[in-house]
Amino acid sequence: MLLQEAEIITAIITPFNDDGSLNYAGLKQLVNHLIAHGSQGFVFGGTTGEVATLTYDEKIALYQKAVEIVAGRVPIIAGTGSNNTAATIELTQKVSQIAGIDALLVVVPYYNKPNQRGMLAHFTAIADHSDLPIIIYNIPGRTGVTMTNETVLQLAKHPNIIGVKQCTTTEDLEYLVEHAPSDFLVYSGEDKQALVAKVIGAQGIISVASHLYGDQMTQMYQALKAGKIAEAGSWQRLLTPKMDALFLFPSPSGVKAVLNAQGFHTGSCRLPIVDLNESEKQQLAQALELPNYNLAAPLVLTLGENHA
Repeated sequence: MLLQEAEIITAIITPFNDDGSLNYAGLKQLVNHLIAHGSQGFVFGGTTGEVATLTYDEKIALYQKAVEIVAGRVPIIAGTGSNNTAATIELTQKVSQIAGIDALLVVVPYYNKPNQRGMLAHFTAIADHSDLPIIIYNIPGRTGVTMTNETVLQLAKHPNIIGVKQCTTTEDLEYLVEHAPSDFLVYSGEDKQALVAKVIGAQGIISVASHLYGDQMTQMYQALKAGKIAEAGSWQRLLTPKMDALFLFPSPSGVKAVLNAQGFHTGSCRLPIVDLNESEKQQLAQALELPNYNLAAPLVLTLGENHA
């Protein structure tokens, strides 16, 4: 599958062993499961992958192993962004040498709080020095600054900047879809926007919820393609509270707690993110409407007769 065909991309967690090292067996188990349940691509080393606490060497090792595990079945996007332009270029050039990676996800610089000219200079420098295409990651809730639509569109003219993961409003998505070049990939990074993103013409969703609800998200998109608008809307309304629940606690602690309970060996989160305690697990299970507030209960989610 080409990246341009991928509608549901999972921003995959990074599994760790008990000693804190990368758990490749757990990664393989999860990747194979997700491909079988709706994931049409992956972001490795994104926010959900705890990229901020991965070392340089761990990132390289993770991406090399990801290529081996995925084995060309779906596209791979690797996170190389940071708030240091020179360091981002260095990592980007190194990761660009790994055969099998389709694109790089580069976040708007955090902490430094650059202005729009600074953002333009940052992304232009990285794109100029990368052998792989770049996808901008605009997530003001984590970076402290917002890349404007006008800046995104100016960067979209760069031949090596092919898309954006946009974590802002639906109005911003609409504007970008309307004004960006037709081959510029616009993805929402907000799970609750999964349906509206497709309706307004975006490429799709870069998702956390697809770790658990990939089948249902796939059915939602299939219903939309078939013109079953009411059914697609019912799926989104059913999914939205579950998507909210996964962010009740600092991500990815929620999704890792569920995956661990479901038999996937994802391990703990890295500090400063802490694992859920028993009370928090019960709260999450209740929000996910799991039987007996048990995170290990089957994640069954179906439309009622009045929704189908």
